[in-house]
Formats: sequence, structure tokens, C-alpha cells
Amino acid sequence: MGSDLERLKQDWLDRIAGAGDLAALEAERVAALGKQGAVTALLKTLGGMSPEERQSEGPRIHGLREAVTEALTARKAALEGAALEQRLAAERLDMTLPVAPAAEGSIHPVSQVMDELAEIFADLGFSVATGPEIEDDWHNFTALNIPESHPARAMHDTFYFPQNGPDGRAMLLRTHTSPVQIRTMQSQEPPLYIIAPGRTYRSDSDATHTPMFHQVEGLVIDRGIMLGHLKWTLETFLKAFFERDDIVLRMRPSYFPFTEPSAEVDVGYHLEKGRRVLGGTDHFMELLGSGMVHPRVIAACGLDPDEWQGFAFGCGIDRLAMLKYGMDDLRAFFDGDLRWLRHYGFRALDVPTLSGGVGA
Repeated sequence: MGSDLERLKQDWLDRIAGAGDLAALEAERVAALGKQGAVTALLKTLGGMSPEERQSEGPRIHGLREAVTEALTARKAALEGAALEQRLAAERLDMTLPVAPAAEGSIHPVSQVMDELAEIFADLGFSVATGPEIEDDWHNFTALNIPESHPARAMHDTFYFPQNGPDGRAMLLRTHTSPVQIRTMQSQEPPLYIIAPGRTYRSDSDATHTPMFHQVEGLVIDRGIMLGHLKWTLETFLKAFFERDDIVLRMRPSYFPFTEPSAEVDVGYHLEKGRRVLGGTDHFMELLGSGMVHPRVIAACGLDPDEWQGFAFGCGIDRLAMLKYGMDDLRAFFDGDLRWLRHYGFRALDVPTLSGGVGA
């Protein structure tokens, strides 16, 4: 039987070597080592042999199986290598084709609106000013002509720190970016044309209010500044921001401790499919506060109010984003939901420009 096994072994090795592709090689593997294969059938005969026959024929049959298995493995590797070489020789890579874009982050709508504001006001001659988010009560309230009895100082509106600052002043999270105006007037010589965007904090939370929100304030200090300059600035800003020429403003008398006279600014809007769209005069909604800088505020910063006048205004950046881009809940801005950001977020290359459109 030994010579028969040698001939069978050589026969299988020849058949395996002659397999022209992977499909043919798989057919030979099944014929040899499958459940009904020839080598498998020989292995099954070991059970019917006597101990002496099993001891002599067993190693030869197992050797046949190992030789066939090794031949199959080697032939498969050779065929796969040849197929790869053939594929590499036939395929061509066009280096001019664009690469599939990888996953990228999105610009948050608040960041985008801040960039849009900076672009618009830079064209009007304004610069961007910043200041600390942890303030003392003098910069946040007293210097802005807010008396100690004013409700804005109350604990239900303001986040106070348990300990005072090194100079004994009460410390708090700023409730508006107006302290930046104070610091700018103290540190720079007029004339001043600035906007102050940034985070602010108040104890309030619902669909249109959050404990932390973003605000932008504008300040102009110069000689001969009048209320007409304020209205023109706001009209120019809102028309550029909302990219509409039919923006109509309505200024209503109001009260703010740091401006005199003070005015709430309403903007006209109309309804499209139940959504507010700014433009026209069908309806009006309050959008921002403004007024002429109070002489006491100018004097508190070391300037002569008889020589220098100015105006200031402020509005919520998050609210501007909601109105322009059709968002209906302020809380979603800060939930950190990637699905919301993928829907409303801006690509990194969506840089606001006045020529291309600040909302491009």
C-alpha cells in the first residue's frame, strides 16, 4: 500500500500544481480534503485497521494529508500573488482626482455670527474689544450708573462669588459685556469705536434664556455724536447682517441706567410658513437696547462729558443666530448634540465676507 500512497500523493501534487486559478484550486481542495474527498476517505479507513496496520499505514496517510495541505497553501499563495501583480500592472491611479473628504468639524453658529459681526463692524471702522468674564461689581454695575438698590444687582439675576476680590469689591460673573466698555474707556484715548462680543451669565433658563449666553455690545465715544448716528449705525448693521434692504427699525423710549436717552429698538418682520422673517412692516419685535452714553458713565471713566459724547447698544448673539438661521430653542445651542451642529453648523471655509455675503 505504501507505493500506492506515493503514487496518489504525486498525483494530487500534480493536480494542485496544475490548478490555473483560485476557483480550480478550491475544487481540488474539496476533492482531496472535503467530506467526500479522496484523502478524507483514506483517513476514515484507519478505524477499520488492526493495531499493527494502523501503526504502519497511519503515518503514511497522515503524511499524505499534510503534503496535500501544504501544496494547497503554497499554490493559493502563488495564485493570489500573481493575481495581485496582474491587478497592479493593469490598474492606474489618477493623481488629479479629488480625495474623498475626511470627517471634519463644524463651526458653531454662535462663532459664525461673531465672525459676521466682526466683518460688518470692521467695515464701519469698529474694532473688537474683549475683557474678563469674572468681574467686580464696580466695573459691572457702579461705573455703569447702576445704583446698589437696582434690581439687576439682586441675587436672582447675578451669579456672585462667595468671597470678595483683593480690593474688597464683590466679584461676580459678568451679566453683560458692558464692563468691556468701561475698561476700554479707561485704558484708551478717545475717539473709540468698538464692539464687545462675549459670554455673559444670568440666573435664567427657558426656551429663549440660558444661564450662559452670548452678547455683543457696541460703543462709540467721539465729539459731536448724536442719536442719528446711532440709528444709522444700527440700520446699516442689521441690513448687512440679515442681508436685506427692507429692514425697518422703530425706536421706543426706554430706560437703562447707563444711557440717557435710552431706546428699545424694534425691527419689522413678516411671517413665512409660520416662521418670523425679518423685513417689512407687517409686525414689529424688540431686538436690542440702545441709547446715548450717560454723562455719569463717561465721567466715571475719567473723560469730560462736555467734550466727549457717545452711544452704546447691545443685543444677544444667540438670538441673532436664531432669527437669521431659523432656530427655535436657545437651549439647543449648548446641548452639545452633534446632530444639531451637523444640521446648523458651518464649514470651516464658510468665512463671512461683505462681498460674498456674511451668511455665505
